[in-house]
Amino acid sequence: MTEELASVRYIVDDVQAAVDFYTTHLGFTVRSHPAPAFADVVRGPLRLLLSGPASSGARATPAEADKAGRNRIHLEVDDLDAEVERLRGAGLTFRSEVVSGPGGRQVLIADPAGNLVELFEPARETI
Repeated sequence: MTEELASVRYIVDDVQAAVDFYTTHLGFTVRSHPAPAFADVVRGPLRLLLSGPASSGARATPAEADKAGRNRIHLEVDDLDAEVERLRGAGLTFRSEVVSGPGGRQVLIADPAGNLVELFEPARETI
């Protein structure tokens, strides 16, 4: 049986910088890296396709879609405050403040190409 992964493609300016960001800071591992046009990294069931400017994935993107949108990958964390502190300590900056809601707390960070990543800590259930 083949490994079940959900794949998301992010268009990036620099594949190696994106690989370094996701593996160093967000717990992904490299699945393949046919440099310099493409790499894919995985974290659990998520396969993130990192397509550089020379990749077929980037070339297939219409020009009007070349702007970062509000879409983002969503990574669940156990302790959001600890993750924010760890990433700030590594010199990363955030695109939002920590926001709290009925489902939990979240903060946005961007990869080197500006693609958004949401770090999310679910609300603790109270009995």
